[in-house]
Amino acid sequence: MNVSVILPAKNESASVGAVVASLKAAYPEFEVIVVDDGSTDNTARLASDAGAKVVSHPYSKGNGAAIKSGARAASGDVIVFMDADGQHDPADIQRLLDRINEGYDLVVGARQRGSQASVGRGLANGFYNRLATYMTGHKVEDLTSGFRAVRVDKFREFLYLLPNGFSYPTTSTMAFFRAGYSVAYEPIHASQRIGKSHIKPLKDGVRFLLIIFKIGTLYSPLKLFAPIAALAFLLASVWYGYTLSAYGRFTNMSALLYTGSAMVFLMGLISEQITALMYRGER
Repeated sequence: MNVSVILPAKNESASVGAVVASLKAAYPEFEVIVVDDGSTDNTARLASDAGAKVVSHPYSKGNGAAIKSGARAASGDVIVFMDADGQHDPADIQRLLDRINEGYDLVVGARQRGSQASVGRGLANGFYNRLATYMTGHKVEDLTSGFRAVRVDKFREFLYLLPNGFSYPTTSTMAFFRAGYSVAYEPIHASQRIGKSHIKPLKDGVRFLLIIFKIGTLYSPLKLFAPIAALAFLLASVWYGYTLSAYGRFTNMSALLYTGSAMVFLMGLISEQITALMYRGER
């Protein structure tokens, strides 16, 4: 198996050299690519000195943009994505590749209990996993893990969908489910990162809320819009029943809720058709 390991990195001089060195020692035949996303420290030099191929961005474009640059530069048939901050154990790569050999197209390293960076992020990821499980009808064990192995030809099909920010794992996982590709999860333990996290709680908290809606619109918009429309229809009916019995009339609020219910349902229906066209692919 021809494998490329891609590590997006921004100001990871404290860890990137050791991570690359451990990868080269464990898998000397693998191509190791570090995508330097506009670092202001010695990330690029340390990665190169350790034996990695370095792809540099002239300025910071985001984690997702680094992933896309690495995927375009990779020569392997299979890509392994992992963090450059020391969270992921290179020894786990072989277990992901074994699942690829079993016929899976995407294998995600599912972080086990105690691997989350904080209680808040653990609760948020648990919510995302449950929502994604509902949307896809498949058990989703870790929607946001950045440690994953994937067949490169299938991953490149969805590069145009991937955002430039941190939510590329969510987008790629949902895209694979939607396209009917095989997805598997392999349990891993993520260690404490070396250095400071680039995630900002307030700014990225709002962004993660948007991920919830992206999950729905990427896979099956009608599954997201239909319950909202049904709730609005139910509220309209309850309010209409109350006003009819109490005042003997149909109110503007009932009309607004009924209209809103119909509009939300139609939006979901149109979004469903757009999503189907989006995944049709160049084939």
